Amino acid sequence: MTQRQSTRTAVVATSLCLATACAAVGCAPSAGSDAGAAPGGADGAAGPAPGEWFTEGAAAAGLDFVHFNGMTGDFHQTEIMGPGVALLDYDNDGDLDAYVTQGRVLGSGDPLIPPPEGPLTDRLYRNDLEPSPDGPRLRFTDVSAGSGLDAGGHGMGVAAGDYDNDGWVDLYLTGFERNRLFRNNGDGTFSDVSEESGTHDPDRWGVSAAFLDYDRDGWLDLFVGNYLSFSLDTHIPCFNRSGPPDYCPPEIYRAQPDRLYRNQGDGTFVDATAEAGVAWEFGPALGVSTADFDSDGWMDIFVANDQQENQLWINRGDGTFVNRAPLWGAALGAGGEAKADMGVDAGDFDNDGDEDLFVTELIGQGSTLYVNDGSGLFEERSMQAFLRLPSLPYTGFGTAWLDFDNDGRLDLFSVNGHVTRDMDLLGPGNPFPLQQRNLLFRNRGDGRFDDVTDRAGEVFRLSEVSRGAAFGDVDNDGDVDVLVGNGAGPVRLLVNRIGEVNRWVGLRLVGGDAPRDMIGARVEVVRGDGSRVWRRARSDGSYASAQDPRVLIGLGASAAPVEVRVTWPSGSTETWRDVPPGRYTTLHEGEGG
Repeated sequence: MTQRQSTRTAVVATSLCLATACAAVGCAPSAGSDAGAAPGGADGAAGPAPGEWFTEGAAAAGLDFVHFNGMTGDFHQTEIMGPGVALLDYDNDGDLDAYVTQGRVLGSGDPLIPPPEGPLTDRLYRNDLEPSPDGPRLRFTDVSAGSGLDAGGHGMGVAAGDYDNDGWVDLYLTGFERNRLFRNNGDGTFSDVSEESGTHDPDRWGVSAAFLDYDRDGWLDLFVGNYLSFSLDTHIPCFNRSGPPDYCPPEIYRAQPDRLYRNQGDGTFVDATAEAGVAWEFGPALGVSTADFDSDGWMDIFVANDQQENQLWINRGDGTFVNRAPLWGAALGAGGEAKADMGVDAGDFDNDGDEDLFVTELIGQGSTLYVNDGSGLFEERSMQAFLRLPSLPYTGFGTAWLDFDNDGRLDLFSVNGHVTRDMDLLGPGNPFPLQQRNLLFRNRGDGRFDDVTDRAGEVFRLSEVSRGAAFGDVDNDGDVDVLVGNGAGPVRLLVNRIGEVNRWVGLRLVGGDAPRDMIGARVEVVRGDGSRVWRRARSDGSYASAQDPRVLIGLGASAAPVEVRVTWPSGSTETWRDVPPGRYTTLHEGEGG
């Protein structure tokens, strides 16, 4: 994140790039234009309807969290990097609850922004979804007090997964001077098991983490992406291009090594970073996404690094990994440059059966689309996909592939916010001038995307310092909603109102012997017209956030039952026929055909 120009300069440069590039290759319709929009989706799916595609529902639903970044005027790096958020069903009642990380003051200075009322701790909100004649009604209750989720430190991110196979999802909480594991006790409370589990790492600054079963032994392992070797004692003053003090670029500090923990199946982990081969290459990690990128049946790990080469850790199947990012085209940008990579997600946007990558980056760099050829080799195609130019004026963080309109094609959402001060926005009422809008791109089905941000609703006109983003169906109505964590601001809940124009099928993939969500399971869905889509169960991706592990597939206009083929993390495959649309169906390993 080496932003050293003002927003105004970046936007002027972007406009010049747009004019030149559009003259050469043509451009997608601009935001707000209806020209060129696909008339319908797969299976004759309806296109997005007019009106509010997403509405802001946090306050009305009881999500009253306000983030405190602890800024004192000393410009500590931690102030600009949080908060992460999570959507998870911690109480096993069938709906998604919410978790948000909180910051604190570092040092002894007085905060420039007053802290919100109440204790400065992470917050857990229980989803008390209420049925009504007009559809489900969202209502969240703050159950933080008495939950045992007191991680201390300056919160950053959250990962969710059932590490002990007891059917209750557990939490790994990252942050400055806190990387800690909390076990779900199944009674609404959590216990800090960091030290006894072997995952306590208090000297690190963790951001994104991911649970995955990399050795296929039936137990979730843990990868932790660590950021910078920063401390109050090593704080270095940095300055804006125009002279005033500002936040530093990441290269001012050394990167911290990441960690890979192997689950031993007895409640403990062993640090396998060195023996697995992932100790020798690392950078300032901000985003982590796990998937089988080379289609060999073993889970791999992609790490998005800030202004250094990314790592693509390919699983050899023997407990070790090798970094293939430089050779396979996922380490650098299209021009061979290291980019400030923040958020990342893997998904099959072109429905060809392999996992592609989307990475958010710094203003002036443009987000990156790595298209997978099926063997793990990637081609950077953000320009051709009409994604790079619209993203140039933004610094992106949380992101995901999501089929927001249920037409069967994965779209893109990213949340944004500067990392150095926009001096045009600085003023007495805005001591943290990093605000930007968020972005929504609609998949046209031909390898290109339309920027539909201006058509998506009033919530997309908000300008905030957005960081973490968690994606999931919070109201169980069959479309993807978005929980957004804003730095030094209120949490937002973007409720999807457009997914209902098309049909859908939802799947929860559960183990046989281990009654947990089978993170990493791969799903092939055969729709009514014979076309196929591929999805995977995952809780990682985005930035410092945890996602709904259920799989949601848009069916367009088709109301026909679907055939589902699941490839489990163990490597076994099973098929279910005549799975009904319009509802969530739980598939248990060992019960398919």
